[in-house]
Amino acid sequence: MTRTFMALALAGSLLTSPLMAQGDTLIRPEDGDWPLYARDHGGQRFVPLDDINTGNVGQLQRAWTYRLRPEGGGSILAGTVPVVVGGIMYMPLGDAVVALEAHTGRELWRHQVSGATIRRSVTYWPGDGQRGARLFYGKANSIVALNAADGSLATEFGGDGEMEFEGTPYAYPPSIFRNVLVIGALTPEIPVGPSGNSRAFDARTGAKLWEFDVVPQPGQLGHETWLDEGWRGRPGNNMWVWYTTADVETGLIFMTLGSPGPNYWGGDRPGDNLFGNSVVAVDAETGAYRWHFQTIHHDLWDWDLPAPPTLVDVQKDGRTIPALALTGKPGLMYILDRRTGEPVHGVNEHIVAAADVPGEWYSPTQPIPVKPAPLSRMWWNPTDVVTESDTTPEHVAACRALLDSYGGTFFNAGPFTPFFLRREGDPPRASINLPHNGGSNWGGSAADPRSGTIFINTTESGSIGWIEERDPSGDYGRGTAGSNQPYDRGSLTGPGAYASFAASFTAPDGTRATLPCIRPPWGRLIAVDANTGEINWAVPLGTTPELGPDKQDTGSNNTFGGPMVTAGGLVFIGATSDSVMRAFDAQTGQLVWSEQLDYAAMTIPMSYRGADGRQYIAVFATGSAFGPPVRGADGRPANNEALITWALPE
Repeated sequence: MTRTFMALALAGSLLTSPLMAQGDTLIRPEDGDWPLYARDHGGQRFVPLDDINTGNVGQLQRAWTYRLRPEGGGSILAGTVPVVVGGIMYMPLGDAVVALEAHTGRELWRHQVSGATIRRSVTYWPGDGQRGARLFYGKANSIVALNAADGSLATEFGGDGEMEFEGTPYAYPPSIFRNVLVIGALTPEIPVGPSGNSRAFDARTGAKLWEFDVVPQPGQLGHETWLDEGWRGRPGNNMWVWYTTADVETGLIFMTLGSPGPNYWGGDRPGDNLFGNSVVAVDAETGAYRWHFQTIHHDLWDWDLPAPPTLVDVQKDGRTIPALALTGKPGLMYILDRRTGEPVHGVNEHIVAAADVPGEWYSPTQPIPVKPAPLSRMWWNPTDVVTESDTTPEHVAACRALLDSYGGTFFNAGPFTPFFLRREGDPPRASINLPHNGGSNWGGSAADPRSGTIFINTTESGSIGWIEERDPSGDYGRGTAGSNQPYDRGSLTGPGAYASFAASFTAPDGTRATLPCIRPPWGRLIAVDANTGEINWAVPLGTTPELGPDKQDTGSNNTFGGPMVTAGGLVFIGATSDSVMRAFDAQTGQLVWSEQLDYAAMTIPMSYRGADGRQYIAVFATGSAFGPPVRGADGRPANNEALITWALPE
């Protein structure tokens, strides 16, 4: 078995066998529709409409808005993308699913939900000739089917429209390919717990079709990568994101899997730990394994794979290679042959540093692409600390004080820097690992299939701290309660892995701000030529208004959101912490349009053609549940989170 990729002979046989015919159930988007979370099965988010283009985008006007939750709680809908089919928009509101006229926002029907929070999206299925179109949404342990025509329960599915499933919960909408609904699993971050297996069900009846063992069991491929029986009862390796991508020609779906539990200590799971941190290609109809590619061996950083890969054909050496682009939290992009998982532009196993945590197993190497170059900084040294020319004297002083509190330096060995043990009472002994929580997160990338260009947003910062003996009363983060692991992450701020090299300060006007301590840019939008692996352009994405007009073009946190690209030569993106919606020239990276929003659009924009013939741009602007609410003049939360649409003047 090679460390970078492994493909079975099954992959070859798959390519020579015809895909099972399924009638008209395969979703092939009409030009004006947006029927899937990322528009098409390949996840390209490419809209073949050019009514709105680089020449007229400056004329965009608000068309209509839809207030999401006037009663409050709209921030839970961050990450939500509606679907539009035939001029009708379908979307979740947390406690309801609604259908709207996509050119007016007029509500057509509403399906009320109780006992669950419905978000991210709804899944559209076009029907099969005998059954009409359906919508699906997920509860913790069930999938509900609605008739798309009126929002009533599709009673033929499951038991009266709801199918309960056993095993690990998954509260997001299922992904769909032909008649197959695929779900992941939401597992705790502990050493022993529920399975993270992916599962699939029939969209017509709800019958279970297959289950994929994300931690290989005895006799299965990859089981040998779990030493000392570390596989037993192991949670994690789960697909926690809310959509998958698929290849319509080969019938493969591509599952992006997270890291095994627990996150930051793996002494009881020595080995590479397949299929952790891997993209795994399986047959959509049967769940049969075809190939995998592992991006991290024995993850100790919680750098799981969030975003599904984006499919794009590559022109190289006079031939067309069906490929995919895979991104994740380390800020690397792997361009792989989607038939086999083999790297298109090369991947090398680099020797990486090890630390000293008792009983830990450190992988001696990690896979790093030859091309593209890293999309985020992966090295740090003290000269990379902000200066007064970058930000302000107050911020620089706060950053220097933070660095001094850790002894004046951090350990850094470049990519995959480990964290060392610090015992109670010892002086600080901290590592800094770049990037911090991305890189790129679930927002993922978009692709223009005409040029083979991939567009990706990244965030820059540094994760700081160490490994410590676990305090049984300490809060080490979501999903870790009750863990019996002996070691976990910590820092001067206390238990947990969330300390970053960022400092809070008070400006002369009395306002408080927290900004990264590495030199800008802190966020970028990047265009990669998948044919060559070269970066075409990279521009700062986002601003820091607290720094004033002369210094604010720093780029900003854009962890939660991603881009969309159109045939009009435009890349649209929200995502940034400054709550601005932007459009960039896809060829040059030049900013060509922007609008300040009341709430950050921490999701993916979308575009469609309404029944009136106009092209619309739309995005959920909800802000984040992690930040303070937007308040009105009375001091109360405004609750004005909204779906916003734009169009050219009529």
